[in-house]
Amino acid sequence: MSHGHRAAQRQEIKMKSVTFKNKTWDVAANQHVPAGFDESKTYPAIVVAHPISSCKEQTAAIYASKLAEFGYVCLAFDASTQGASGGPGQYLEDPATRVEDFRCAADYLVTLPYVDENRIGVLGICGGGAYAVNAAMTERRFKAVGTVVAANYGRICREGDLSPDAAIKALEGISAQRTAEARGAEAALTTYIPQSKAQLESYGITDVDVIEAVDYYTTQRGQKPGSPNKLNVVSTGAAFTWDAFHLAEKLLTQPLQIIVGDGHAGGFGSYRDGFELLNKAASTKKSIFVVTGATHYDLYDKPDCVDQAVAKLMAFYGENL
Repeated sequence: MSHGHRAAQRQEIKMKSVTFKNKTWDVAANQHVPAGFDESKTYPAIVVAHPISSCKEQTAAIYASKLAEFGYVCLAFDASTQGASGGPGQYLEDPATRVEDFRCAADYLVTLPYVDENRIGVLGICGGGAYAVNAAMTERRFKAVGTVVAANYGRICREGDLSPDAAIKALEGISAQRTAEARGAEAALTTYIPQSKAQLESYGITDVDVIEAVDYYTTQRGQKPGSPNKLNVVSTGAAFTWDAFHLAEKLLTQPLQIIVGDGHAGGFGSYRDGFELLNKAASTKKSIFVVTGATHYDLYDKPDCVDQAVAKLMAFYGENL
């Protein structure tokens, strides 16, 4: 396909806002459809999940729109309680709810007459990738699983500041906050990352993932209203005992494509998580693709890195959906 044709096609990709239910609340999503979309035809579909602290308009939208160019109906959604989605509270990062969102997304897709229910895949970026893996173990309507810099949120919480009792101290603080809220206190909110480059520098943080997170989320590069850098403190407690890859050696049997970067591995650990997942998954068709020199956040939006990832994902979904 010529570059000019691709550029013209990209402009024709259509997107519309939709909602689907998780229990009693609405989950907000953007549905990206191919050029020339015709509701009387049937299409393969891909559920696209955003990173932790992100929203559907950021890197998830980049991947969803690019995959739509190649003939997929792509559903990028805001996690429950985040972005424009409803839910029991605000800014929760609760693994069980996050995983249920995927099942509800599949419920929604199978009601659409133009989606082939036997050709639904899933893709997740960063924490969304680990959630996608976990969901796919029990959500068998997902026929192919793709991840980009997937990071296991439970592992990140447990590692903390790497001191032996850091996790226990954190959990004791969360328990004390639950007591306060049970007695009427306001919900405690914290931030995922420093709120500006100046604040980052004042903290003396040198980890490349945090540095690049601040650049992505707090500047024009990736900043969006649906991603306000807010986290409900109490909601993090459940993640400490949660492992995104638990039972992958038994239950993750779908074709699996993992994408990581090998440039300056940072504290989020997506490079090593990618290889752990590769080694652990029961999938007979599984592969890892390393984007040479790419950092975690390069694979969010850096065009040459994203294009390499998308090319690999297109070949993967083309073979397996």
